[in-house]
Amino acid sequence: MTASGISESAISTFAARERQRFIEQNPGSVALAERARHSLFGGVPMHWMADWSTPSPLFVSRAKGARFHDIDGHAYIDFCLGDTGSMFGHSPDPIAKAITEQGNNGLTSMLPGEDAVVCGELLAERFGLPYWQVTATATDANRYVLRWARGITERKVLLVFDGCYHGTVDDVMVRCHEGQTQPRAGLIGQAYDLTQYSRAIPFNDIDALEAALAKGDVAALMCEPAMTNIGMVLPAPGFLAKCRELTRQYGALLIIDETHTISTDIGGCTRLWGLDPDFFVLGKPIAGGVPCGVFGCSAAMAEAMQLARQRANKDSHGHGHSGMGTTLSANALAMHCMRANLEQVMTPAAYAHMLPLAKRLADGFRGLIGKHDLQWSVTELGARCEFQFCPAPPRNGAEAEAAFHDSLQMALHLYLINRGILITPFHNMTLCCPHTSAADVDTLIATLDTALAELLAIPGARE
Repeated sequence: MTASGISESAISTFAARERQRFIEQNPGSVALAERARHSLFGGVPMHWMADWSTPSPLFVSRAKGARFHDIDGHAYIDFCLGDTGSMFGHSPDPIAKAITEQGNNGLTSMLPGEDAVVCGELLAERFGLPYWQVTATATDANRYVLRWARGITERKVLLVFDGCYHGTVDDVMVRCHEGQTQPRAGLIGQAYDLTQYSRAIPFNDIDALEAALAKGDVAALMCEPAMTNIGMVLPAPGFLAKCRELTRQYGALLIIDETHTISTDIGGCTRLWGLDPDFFVLGKPIAGGVPCGVFGCSAAMAEAMQLARQRANKDSHGHGHSGMGTTLSANALAMHCMRANLEQVMTPAAYAHMLPLAKRLADGFRGLIGKHDLQWSVTELGARCEFQFCPAPPRNGAEAEAAFHDSLQMALHLYLINRGILITPFHNMTLCCPHTSAADVDTLIATLDTALAELLAIPGARE
C-alpha cells in the first residue's frame, strides 16, 4: 500500500490526462523547450529546472507580486515564489527602484559603500547578532561559517540533521541510515569520503545528539530551526534549547540556518524562539530576489575569528588566504537592494499580511483532508505550510521521507499548474507573500478540492 492511500493505477490515469492537457495548452513552452535542448544541457540553464511535474519545462515571460505569466500568455498564482527567493513577492517596487538607482552608479567594485554599513546595522538590530558578513548565496555563507567553526574550535567534524537543507555545501550531503552516516544518494562526482568529517543524526533525537557531541570532535552543529526540504518537520518542545545546551557543554558551536525558516517572523525563529546561536545564516530573500547571502556572529565568535586568523596566518607571507569570499560577494547592486529590502519590503506589515493567510491555507488543507477522508496531515510554520501523505506530522527526516508519494505529488502539482497555480515542486509546500490575497488562497483550496474529487472518482483509486 502506498503512503498516501491512493493507488498507482488511478494516479497514472489522472497524470496522463494532465500531461496531455499541458502539452495542448502550452505550445510556446513546448517549442522553446525543444529549441533549448540543442544549446542548454537538459534544455534548461540549470538542470534542476527540469525537475517539475510538467512534461516539458514551463517558460516564464514576466513576474510581479504573487503572479507570473508564461510565454503562452497564461497567468499563475504563485505559492512557490522561487522556493523562497521571492518570499516577499516578485520584483517588489522598492527593489525595482533600487536596481534602477544602482544600475548607473556601479554594480561591483570590490569596495564597500554606505549601503554596507546600513545593512550591517539593520541586520544586527533585527537578528540580535552584532557582526555580519555578506556573501553571494546562502550556500557560500554556510561554507564560510563552517570554515570559521573549524578554525575556531580546531576540530573537523560537522554535525547535521538527517534530511537537512543547507544549499550545496559538500559537507552536508550526508544522510543517516540505521544509525550510520552515509553519502546522500544521487551525488555526482564526489571525490572524497564525506563521512570522514560529517555526521548525520535524526532531528528531534536528544540521545543521538548528545552521543554525537560527546565524541568531542564536533566543530559545529549546523541546523535549520525546523526542517523544510525533506518535508516540513517542526522541532519538538525543548529540542532546540537542548541543542544550545549540549553544544556548549561539549565545546561545539551552534550554526542556525534560516534561509527557509525566515518565513516565520521578521527576526526568524532565532529571535522568536530565543535560539542564541554562535552563527546565523540567511540567503535567498534577503536582497528581495537579487542573489545575496549573509551570516552573523556573536561578539565572542568575532573575537575567536580574529584569533583563528592569527593562527592561520602566522607562517604565511603577506595576508594569506582564508578560502572564503568571491569577487562578487557584497557587490554594490546586492547591497543597495538588501538595504531597500530590509527598510521597505521585509517589514512587520509584510509578515502581518502573510501569516494569517498561511493559517487560512493550512486550515483549508485540513478541511480538504477531512472532506475526502484521507489519512494525511498538515504542518505549518509562519507563512509556510504543507500537506503531507501521513496521518500525523513527521518528527524527523526519515518519517517525512517515508510519507513521500512522488507520483501523486507530481500529478497534483501538474493539475494545479494546468489551472494557473504553482506550489513548490519538491514536495507539497506553499508560501504566502505580501501580495497573496484571501481569494488566491481560496482558489488554491477549491482547485485542489476538485483535483482530489476527480482523482478519487477513478475506479480503484482508494487502496
